[in-house]
Amino acid sequence: MADHRNSKADLYEKMIANMGEVIVIIDSLSRIKYESPNGEKFFGWKQEELIGRDYLCHIYPEDIPRFQEFHDRLLEDADSEAWIECRYLCRNGDVKWIEFTGKNMFSDRDIRGILGNFHDISIRKRTEVSLQESEERFKALHNASFGGITIHDKGVILDCNKGLSDITGYTVEELIGMDGLLLIAEHSRDLVMGNILNGYEEPYEAVGLRKNGEEYPIRLAAKNIPYRGKPTRVVEFRDISDQKKAEKEKKELEDQLMQAQKLESVGRLAGGVAHDFNNMLGIIIGFSELSLNSLEEDSPLREYLGEILDAAERSMEISAQLLAFARKQTIKPSVIDINRTIENMLKMLKRLIGENISLNWHPGSGCRPVRIDPAQMNQILANLSVNARDAISDVGVITISTENVLLEREKSGVPPGEYVRLTFTDSGQGMTEEVRQNIFEPFYTTKQAGKGTGLGLSTVYGIVKQNGGCIGVDSSPGKGTTFSIHFPPAESIPDSETVPPPLRETPRASDHELILLVEDEPGMRSMVSAMLRELDYEVLTAETPEHAIEMAAKEGSRIDLLLTDVIMPSMNGRDLAQRISALLPGMKVLYMSGYTSDVIGKDGIIEEDILYIQKPFSRQHLAVTLWEILQKDPP
Repeated sequence: MADHRNSKADLYEKMIANMGEVIVIIDSLSRIKYESPNGEKFFGWKQEELIGRDYLCHIYPEDIPRFQEFHDRLLEDADSEAWIECRYLCRNGDVKWIEFTGKNMFSDRDIRGILGNFHDISIRKRTEVSLQESEERFKALHNASFGGITIHDKGVILDCNKGLSDITGYTVEELIGMDGLLLIAEHSRDLVMGNILNGYEEPYEAVGLRKNGEEYPIRLAAKNIPYRGKPTRVVEFRDISDQKKAEKEKKELEDQLMQAQKLESVGRLAGGVAHDFNNMLGIIIGFSELSLNSLEEDSPLREYLGEILDAAERSMEISAQLLAFARKQTIKPSVIDINRTIENMLKMLKRLIGENISLNWHPGSGCRPVRIDPAQMNQILANLSVNARDAISDVGVITISTENVLLEREKSGVPPGEYVRLTFTDSGQGMTEEVRQNIFEPFYTTKQAGKGTGLGLSTVYGIVKQNGGCIGVDSSPGKGTTFSIHFPPAESIPDSETVPPPLRETPRASDHELILLVEDEPGMRSMVSAMLRELDYEVLTAETPEHAIEMAAKEGSRIDLLLTDVIMPSMNGRDLAQRISALLPGMKVLYMSGYTSDVIGKDGIIEEDILYIQKPFSRQHLAVTLWEILQKDPP
């Protein structure tokens, strides 16, 4: 009988040794009373090493509080059962996850403890962790998308990410189960629904609708995918408001660049035309004056010549406007107080615009000085006032204001930086976009024939650019017009105002000074030569720079002054003056030209040490200029 019992015990031992489960009995103090021998195969501990040892010594330290709570809970109720997952310390130092199932069997006289069985679940836990990490990665990528993502079935939203919530203004909970077409503006829904029904998978643009009713541009990209056993579509919503704004700004900048390039080309043409025009005007004016001086007071020809002179002088104004637009007008900039300069112009502007138009003036506090020729500032205000007057059909208002501004980024073509802004606003009829795009072009006018030359605003444009500023216009039909002019501020205080010299009689040469005249245009050369001789100067004429150099070498120190054109075919006037000055160090130089060039000044701004007379000039102007240069006071 004993042999039978022993054989059964051996059988149980063999069965337990080959089980995947390890059997253990733990007393109320969590000491090990028994552990099956197969534990050594799985965890490395031998039976004799474990008996009487605290079971908590085998539990991973961070999991001990949970296991102690599990053990205490089993002790509270007889025959209670429970299970726990925790980490187990193997004999070789490895850590494995186990699933421990325990039962209170203190009432059993053979066991008298907690009977437990546990097995290695490390592979399952690693799989669960890997799956959890994968889900977390997917969720992170899902929610970190730069757009909204949704999965829908014929428009009904089955799932979505937080990005869609951020874009649309709905919560994720509100979006799930919602008709996705409610996220599309009504006028785009036919397009979107058509693409859904056709299974269209290429990106396209539509108009979205936020929860607050705001419409905004979106780009949609969709793919047909299986989801939860049915065919669905996954769609990416991309808010392209910033992109559309950037595209609009880029288009505006491109339009501004094209407009600037067009105006620059027209400006070069205008400068060239003005050069030839001034030469011809100079000949007309010069010979007309010489003819008048040679006629008797009662000659009937004096009236005809007077009309010719009047027409030529009016033509000079047109030429001056062309030069201003082309930024080749001769100027002498000074640092001015812009507010005081405008205030000095107000009475004249009021007379210019008439009594039916109110003129409001709002000077900015502490406006910094600007560097500009005061006469040019007057031109700007006068031309803008005339333009505003013509735009106001009956009664109206013109408002002029100034202020210091700081632009932190480019705005309407004005680079970032500090500026003094002059704003000129009228309540007139405004202008269309087509007119606004062409408003600064010379000879462009919307006025009736004979009512304007189309040079007023082109003159303003040229003056502003010549002085390093920027000008923009904001207008729409029926809403008036605002011109914004940004001038770079000057660092120094305003120059003291100078009083122009009084008009004097025509001065003549006192000692028959010798002037070397260099002019490649025959008519102009003949006219200036005649003027000089009439003013009692001796004259040597040269049609080319090379001829002038030969004459200078021959005449030597007898030459008192070189009067030379600036632009000539073989050599410019600046280089010619340097060549002759090397031969005659004491000789003075006076330049003349129909327009300025980089030879003697950039953008029409004459260099400080340059003496210059602008074509066309009168006999009086030439006479006074020569006397001032030769350091003789006119009588």
